[in-house]
Amino acid sequence: MITVKTKILKMLKEADGYVSGQDICEELHVSRTAVWKVIKQLQEEGYQIEAVRNKGYCLEKSADVITKAELSSCMDSQWMGKNLVYYDETDSTNTRAKALAEQGAPSGTLVVADCQMSGKGRRGRCWVSPRFANIYMTLILKPQISPSCASMLTLTAAMAVLAGIKEVTGLETEIKWPNDLVYGGKKVCGILTEMSAELDCIHYVVIGMGINVNLTEIAEEVVKTATSLRSALIAAVIRWFEVYYQKFLETEDLSLLMEEYNEKLANRGREVRVLAPSGDYCAVSRGINKSGELLVELEDGTLQKVVSGEVSVRGIYG
Repeated sequence: MITVKTKILKMLKEADGYVSGQDICEELHVSRTAVWKVIKQLQEEGYQIEAVRNKGYCLEKSADVITKAELSSCMDSQWMGKNLVYYDETDSTNTRAKALAEQGAPSGTLVVADCQMSGKGRRGRCWVSPRFANIYMTLILKPQISPSCASMLTLTAAMAVLAGIKEVTGLETEIKWPNDLVYGGKKVCGILTEMSAELDCIHYVVIGMGINVNLTEIAEEVVKTATSLRSALIAAVIRWFEVYYQKFLETEDLSLLMEEYNEKLANRGREVRVLAPSGDYCAVSRGINKSGELLVELEDGTLQKVVSGEVSVRGIYG
C-alpha cells in the first residue's frame, strides 16, 4: 500500500516548481496538518524542501537517503519490487530475504537496508556494509525452473546492475565472470545468490546485490542530480532485472542474453588464471555459453568449460 508520505514525495518530485498545500490536501484527501507533518519528516530526513506562504512547497534537492517512502516513489517496475521491505539496519538482506521467503513472501519481494551488520559475500566472506554509503539489496524469486539453472540468475542479475548503472550514471562498467562488476580496475558490485530447493524444484532463490556508490565517478552523480542516487539506482536495476529475467525464463538458459553479456565481459579475449581444484592454469577467456559457463582456450587451441571455482583476471584488482 502506498503511504501518504510516498504520495507527497512523488508529487514534489514530479512538480515543476511549487505544489500548493491545498492541492496536496485535495489530491490525497488529507488535512493541512497532516501535510505539514509529512513535510517536516522529509526535511528531517535530509530533503531540501522550501515552504513559501501562498505558493506551497518546492523540492529543491533530494538528499541521497534511502527510506521506504523514497524507494517507493522511485519504483516504476511492473511487478518486481512492488512488495518492498526496508530496514534502517539489519544483519544481512540475504538472511532477511530467506526468512521472508520461508514465511511466504511473494516472488519479486525486494529487501533493502541502509546498513548491514553481517553482510555476506561469496564463500562465507564478510561484506563491509556501512550506513549512508552504498546499496544493499536482495531480491526474492520463485522461478519454476530446474535447480540446475538457478546459477544463471547470478549472471542475469549482473547484467541488470550494469544496465542500471549505465542508465542512472552514464558509466560503462564491465562484468568479471561470473558475478562481479568492475570499473577502472575497481570492484563496483558483488552478487551473492542463495537457494532453497529439492532435487527437482526450487522453493525460492534470493539474489543479494551490494553496489559501491562511493566510487568517485558514481558519487559525483549525487552532486549533479536532484534525485537520490541510491534509490534511483535501485529502481533502475529492478526495472532492468524484469527485462532480463523474462528473457531468461523464455528459454531457461542464457541463449537470449549471451551475446550482450559477452560484449560486457571484462576478461574476454584476455589471459586469465583459472583456480581449479586440480591445479591452477592459464588460458584465454572466450566468453560464456548459454549455460553461463566460461569458455577458455588452452595453449593447444582446445576449449574448456569452467563451471566452478574462481577465475583470476590479470589486470583487474592488480
